[in-house]
Amino acid sequence: MMGAAAREVRAVPYGARRARVYHSVSPFTTSRAISVTADTSSTDRKSLIDAVLLKLPGVSAKKIGGMDAYVVGDRMFACISGKGVGLRLPVAVATELQFSREGVGPFQPGGMASTREWIQIDRGDAADYELDLELFQASIDFVKAGRAR
Repeated sequence: MMGAAAREVRAVPYGARRARVYHSVSPFTTSRAISVTADTSSTDRKSLIDAVLLKLPGVSAKKIGGMDAYVVGDRMFACISGKGVGLRLPVAVATELQFSREGVGPFQPGGMASTREWIQIDRGDAADYELDLELFQASIDFVKAGRAR
């Protein structure tokens, strides 16, 4: 639920060109429609991210909870969310990255907070995720080791 100030009127299935219309309701104004158009090149973006992640040993892609996820040994280590990639790392590393690197923040799929192990890396150009291969490998190693850390 989006709250009293705005409510979603129309949603389109994932992967399709999405445009959502929100109605703003306030006791001081009349109702008005606000149109928000999402990125239409999501398939191109996914293809570029696939090219970076699927070349790593043992990595495969699948849909989990409606998101494009990347798994190793049947455990998710990364996923595409919005205009970024969510990545699972040890809490200390995730916290440090949020404060030390531009374009890194907390992972909040659908606007909801996640665990402290998850961060989101936002890159304007999906091909630039190639620069984060070291982090992706660290995430794979962390997930393979399990929660024993």
